[in-house]
Order: sequence, then C-alpha cells, then structure tokens
Amino acid sequence: MTRDNVQLRMGHTSLNRRIDTFFVERGLGFNPSSLRRSRLREIIELEVRTDHELADIGLTRDQILPHVFRDLLAA
Repeated sequence: MTRDNVQLRMGHTSLNRRIDTFFVERGLGFNPSSLRRSRLREIIELEVRTDHELADIGLTRDQILPHVFRDLLAA
C-alpha cells in the first residue's frame, strides 16, 4: 500500500512550511498546491545538494525557493 502523506523535513522546519512561509512573506497569502507540486522535484534536488555544490551554481540555501519560483515573482 502506498502512502500519499509523505512529510519532507529539512532541519526542524518542514519543506512544505518553508514554501508556505515563502509565499506569505511575499504577500501572496496562500500557497497554490499545483505550483508547489509541479516544482517540488526541483526544490528537493537543490535541497539535497551540499552548500559547496549550491555555491558552484551561484546559489545559497536561502536562495533556493526564490530561484525555483523566480518567474512568478519577477519585478
């Protein structure tokens, strides 16, 4: 039997909560689940990299979510 309620945690804060907070802090007030679902693979692939690997591609850990959702929040 498969489980649909997989919980991803990075440190003490769940990844889903970090994504929610990211959208709320930018004034959207909600987290569209389809956007989260469609980009979750990219977020996880970046999250599992070391800080050095992220630096090699020009990112810090705090820049992962802005990077993944950059097209939505372009000024």
